[in-house]
Amino acid sequence: MTAQPTAADDRAHLAVDATIDHDHPAIRALARSLRGASAEETARALYLHVRDEVAHSYDVDRWSAAVRASDVLAAGDAVCHGKSHLLVALLRAEGIPAGLCYQRLEALHALAAYRLPGQSEWVRIDARGNRPGMDAQFAVTPAEERLAYPDVPLEPGVHAAVPPVLAAGLARGVPGVASFDYIPTAL
Repeated sequence: MTAQPTAADDRAHLAVDATIDHDHPAIRALARSLRGASAEETARALYLHVRDEVAHSYDVDRWSAAVRASDVLAAGDAVCHGKSHLLVALLRAEGIPAGLCYQRLEALHALAAYRLPGQSEWVRIDARGNRPGMDAQFAVTPAEERLAYPDVPLEPGVHAAVPPVLAAGLARGVPGVASFDYIPTAL
């Protein structure tokens, strides 16, 4: 059984920081423009926008190295970390608690988790972007989760902020340089 989230959990997973800058006017405007009739419809629209409209750098060979949510939105591309930061920022801008999750590939892969109002369980959603062999989809319950890398175990926890070791690695990304070498392999 999952414990009910506390007010402190919600505050942490709704907070603004240097990376999840959902107080930025462009983030707030996009979130507002995609708002649905319910929190679920809003979360779905935000997810689909980031998954399908913001390119994954590897897939398009355009390497912005954007990490801050507002920078990802402006660049129009990022690796999974930047895309996850943008998705979390958009969800938080709409008052939906959201955080970051990770999987260990050759480098840490980032995805988002969110919790609908009145729910106690986190639902992981992977906005990496689909391509042949990858079919990440929006989910409303943990049982429905469909991640880009379904067979890769998840690191424990839903992080309210980017872990320091990962933030330091992401800060070494260089615009225009195709690389994942700066992303750590573990937290």
